[in-house]
Amino acid sequence: MFFLLCVLLLQGCAFTSAGKEQPITLNIWHVYGAQTDSPLNDFIRTFNETVGKEQGIQIEVSMVSNNKNIHKDILASANHDPGAAPLPDIFVAYPKTVLALPDENILVDYRDYFTEEELSAFLPAFLQDGEVNGRLVCLPVAKSTELLYINRTAFDRFSAATGVPLSQLATWEGLYSAARTYAAWTDSQTPDQPHDGKALLVHDFHFDYFQVGVQSLGESFFDGKAIAFGPAFEKVWAPYAAACLSGGVWLRDGYATDPLRTEDAIVSVASSASVLYFSDEVIHPDNTTEQIQLTVLPCPVFANGEKMVMQRGAGMCTVKSTPEREKAAVTFLKWLTEAQRNTSFAVSAGYMPVTREAFDRYLPQEIENLTEQKYRELYKAFQQTQQDYTFYSAPQLESYLETESAFEEQIRRCLRNERDAYRAGQEQTDASLENMVKQSYGLFKDLMQP
Repeated sequence: MFFLLCVLLLQGCAFTSAGKEQPITLNIWHVYGAQTDSPLNDFIRTFNETVGKEQGIQIEVSMVSNNKNIHKDILASANHDPGAAPLPDIFVAYPKTVLALPDENILVDYRDYFTEEELSAFLPAFLQDGEVNGRLVCLPVAKSTELLYINRTAFDRFSAATGVPLSQLATWEGLYSAARTYAAWTDSQTPDQPHDGKALLVHDFHFDYFQVGVQSLGESFFDGKAIAFGPAFEKVWAPYAAACLSGGVWLRDGYATDPLRTEDAIVSVASSASVLYFSDEVIHPDNTTEQIQLTVLPCPVFANGEKMVMQRGAGMCTVKSTPEREKAAVTFLKWLTEAQRNTSFAVSAGYMPVTREAFDRYLPQEIENLTEQKYRELYKAFQQTQQDYTFYSAPQLESYLETESAFEEQIRRCLRNERDAYRAGQEQTDASLENMVKQSYGLFKDLMQP
């Protein structure tokens, strides 16, 4: 009897060490929300209490941050920098982070764990964006894009006074023309204070505007690692620079949500995920507040160009370890990307789901259940974008991040200086503006070329 009891105890210990009481625990770093208020954290808790509990898998969130910080911390961990935390089992990253790793082969290729049938459920452009050197290393779980946000309350006042219709904002040419009109209209309201007109538009991603714009007109934005500066770039430059020099485009640093909150601008192009930070009220200079209607539309396009928009949103990377740990990570990711669940997660975080079934079957249902008007607007714009637009994926260049940062800094500074020079000039005619547009193009081109 004593011997039998010992055998049973040993069997119980073996079960404990390999089974549910001591599960495989995986660490994750992600960007969806704040550490204490994250939609993904809520879904992780559900996974841990259900499938994770059944299969002996527990996901632990050890960092919630933004893409920039996670990029920096992942590289520090991969390079074994002093004080850096060990690499997590799963982390959110763009392909540019993978390209910057000392060895990209430390990551799982998801084609080893997903069947072709399973992968065919994803939108092809989203999968393609996660491939690096022929390996699928960034699995899409939620995607974003760029949309047009409009303070409809303020825009309607402008429209009533000037006749500029909302439909004019569907093209870049129309939007920049409206921006010039808005700057002149707001300037005219204070005749004793010259050159105090306001910007209509604030764009969070000037680099994306040019990159996607050039590509949509049938030319390549890059020539190798350098910017091509071809005829299409000049075509994209002309209406944009004219609006900037006229004061119709916001050229300060910071995110679009800030000037819209104070009505220093009333239209923005920003990430769809930033809907979380757009306010339903504005604060005027006299500290009074006004409730506004926020309208969300697909991103503008060039009149003669392809309907194309930047694809945003990182993917989930899994670090190679053991077959058991890798399989556990993939079990969680397959659970998170199941169509109905993925739709619920994406909507809760302000993102797009990643599968066809999610878009076609479940997203319309989720939209009907939304109570906030700005989210209903957002997801209707998402649906139209997914239906009508091509998602553009940025090229995988090691120098991409450096080029992007230099472009954003130089273009704002260059056009701020040129705008001041234009305003200080003796004449402000269409001819003088056209000359300044050409001059500013040459200056910026020289700044960006090595």
